[in-house]
Amino acid sequence: MIPFNTNAGYGVGSSFQTVKELCPNSKILEGFEMKAGAERDGQYFVIKGEKAKEAETKVTKWLRKIKML
Repeated sequence: MIPFNTNAGYGVGSSFQTVKELCPNSKILEGFEMKAGAERDGQYFVIKGEKAKEAETKVTKWLRKIKML
């Protein structure tokens, strides 16, 4: 199992820990978390432009780290 989380700035919270607790017999690889945007800051949830490039770079790096690429 490979958990991932996008959010509006509040972070992953206890999501990854909850996955581990609910799936005790599963192998759970390192999760990925990325802030998508916060409307209150004028950053919308749609990832485009420079934010899309940043997301692609981060996801690629993470997938390599967990040996999925």
